[in-house]
Amino acid sequence: NDTRNLQRSIEATKKFGGHAQGTISYTISPAHTNEVFINLAKEIEQMGADSLCIKDMAGLLSPYNTFELVKAIKSQVKIPLELHTHATSGLGSMTYMKAAEAGVDIIDTALSPFAEGTSQPPTEPLVYAFQGTEYDTELKMELLNQAAEYFRPIREKYIASGLLDPKLMRSEEHTSELQSL
Repeated sequence: NDTRNLQRSIEATKKFGGHAQGTISYTISPAHTNEVFINLAKEIEQMGADSLCIKDMAGLLSPYNTFELVKAIKSQVKIPLELHTHATSGLGSMTYMKAAEAGVDIIDTALSPFAEGTSQPPTEPLVYAFQGTEYDTELKMELLNQAAEYFRPIREKYIASGLLDPKLMRSEEHTSELQSL
């Protein structure tokens, strides 16, 4: 969250025709308030970023705080806003629902065979939940389900080989972290 480290990267990215996305690393502490994050967002936009991402690497964003934070940032910046959270705490899908209601432009998800736990919330339930609403993605459930079916045996192969730890794919392994907040 030290924007001095972003300016040169944004300039170089734009110089060579790339899309410069600035990122706010979300965390919780007495020094990390929504006001601080809102000011960071404005500063990143002023530096010339093409879009902004709130990176919630530990899955700490609560749904209602997400609504307040996204709503406030969207009222202050004009560039697209993305939210990237992890399902570590079990709050990810609810956090994305509230982010959508607050006006976020992009959310990051993972197909269900690789979702949850330390990954992102699953794509398919969110697509289904948004169907018929103003947040409808227009993604086809039958195609998402086909893709998920394709990847399920690959997931099982990597679990069996030890390359993928199934404990990392379960939120209940990590929800005790919320109790310490």
